[in-house]
Amino acid sequence: MKDKLTATRVDWRTQLVDATPMAPGGFRSLNTPVERGSTTLFDSAAQVRDVWDPAVAAYTYGLYGTPTTYELAERIARLEGAKQTFITPGGQAAIALVYLSLCRPGDHVLVPESAYGPNRAMAQGILSRLGVSVDMYDPMIGAGIVDMLKPETLLVWCESPGSITMEVQDVAAIVAAVHRHGAYVALDNTYAAGVLYDAFSHGVDVSIQALTKYVGGHSDVLLGSVSVCDETLRGRIGDTRAQLGMAVSPDECSLALRGLQTLGVRLDALGRTSTRVAEWLAARPEIEQVLHPALSGSPGHAFWKRDFNGAASVFSIVFKPSYPREAILAFVDALKLFRIGYSWGGVTSLAVPCFDMNRQYRDYDSRIVRLNVGLESPDDLIDDLSQALDVLS
Repeated sequence: MKDKLTATRVDWRTQLVDATPMAPGGFRSLNTPVERGSTTLFDSAAQVRDVWDPAVAAYTYGLYGTPTTYELAERIARLEGAKQTFITPGGQAAIALVYLSLCRPGDHVLVPESAYGPNRAMAQGILSRLGVSVDMYDPMIGAGIVDMLKPETLLVWCESPGSITMEVQDVAAIVAAVHRHGAYVALDNTYAAGVLYDAFSHGVDVSIQALTKYVGGHSDVLLGSVSVCDETLRGRIGDTRAQLGMAVSPDECSLALRGLQTLGVRLDALGRTSTRVAEWLAARPEIEQVLHPALSGSPGHAFWKRDFNGAASVFSIVFKPSYPREAILAFVDALKLFRIGYSWGGVTSLAVPCFDMNRQYRDYDSRIVRLNVGLESPDDLIDDLSQALDVLS
């Protein structure tokens, strides 16, 4: 940019607010710089425009992105094989962006019963008030989804595995049926971090993630992503995101960029530990079932073996009916290394009871606890679970 102040000596007060760079150029680092800014400067008045699309004008206003936020978006798009990725203020915001970009009054949406709770709440709340009808379906329905499609069906959600009950869906079969109908398929691909399952090679139209989980990786980021390959979807989602003002913080994006650098080693370690702990729990007499995609008894295990290239950190355990709610709560309270809290994908192990889900297809009543293993020693985690299970007796 032309420096208009160098030719003239100005008052020191004017100098204080002049943001023209003065540091020597040529600095290079291994890390992406954190670039903040609401106002974006243009070189001339003729260049002034207000557009979100970086293909038209890379930077017009900070709301749409800075180099830091675009860097994260480009890296997620490359990992997922997408045409473009949009970063959102959280995973729930990513879900909302898909709904508000695609759905209109009179449309019909299908959501798996196993979907992330706020997705279901949004579908049955905001969408209902906007005149969009929603039906829940059995996540294990596969090609049978065709029987639930209506003439006005516009969108079918998948979440594989489900956030609590861990059903791995036959996404490819669902996609084939839905595309024959002329509707879209959106996938919550958070469990796979966009890398353990290739959404677009299986025909998915929109892939979303809560970057809060594995990409952030340290329980200190709230971000989401929406990735697309179709140009029409890109335009609709980009327009809606701009109109909703879904700004994201470059500081949060910088933490996610840092998380990406260790995502590979973290996912490998988390997958190994979760599988080992799950197998140990499966042999315990107190446990009726372990819902972990890598275990043969878990719903959709065959699809996991066919479609995924690894396991992640989160899974659930179902206690036998002889243990009442109070005993299971006492088990959770007795854990020492497993902290009590929502979310997953960070370095610390977590446990949370998931009672009263009121599921039509697979209802575990008040007997299910979701675990997220972290980066602690698997032996220490097993010892912790063992002493907590002893409380039941």
